[in-house]
Amino acid sequence: MNEERDDQWLIEKMNNIWNSLFPEVERKNNVVIRFKGKWKNKFGHIKRMKNKDTEIVINSLFKDLNVPAYIINLTIAHELVHYMHGFNSPHKQLYKHPHKGGVVNKELRKRGYSGLLKLERKWIKEEWPKIHNIMKES
Repeated sequence: MNEERDDQWLIEKMNNIWNSLFPEVERKNNVVIRFKGKWKNKFGHIKRMKNKDTEIVINSLFKDLNVPAYIINLTIAHELVHYMHGFNSPHKQLYKHPHKGGVVNKELRKRGYSGLLKLERKWIKEEWPKIHNIMKES
């Protein structure tokens, strides 16, 4: 299977993750997702745009098929947790700080991502530096 990772692919991923893992989280505004940036230490972010849409951005280096799909899924789910917690979304902000006390990972574990969080830590330590170095040179 040769998948092309583009913005349309990301939209479908986000919608699938939202519908299956966050069905109770109301989409209170337009949420757009796209690839952008090539960061070493950031996988994604969420921000509120001037037009009140919420934008989720995923590291463009993740278009590379050497990056496992579960890393992208976790990154999207991570940003959706921020959305549901009221960070850069119309939802009521539940915490003063977005990562206070590990609230994002606690929520992800509650939604069945425990095993993937462990895999992600291992991948970040062992694989990401190699992949990032190769990609920044090309």
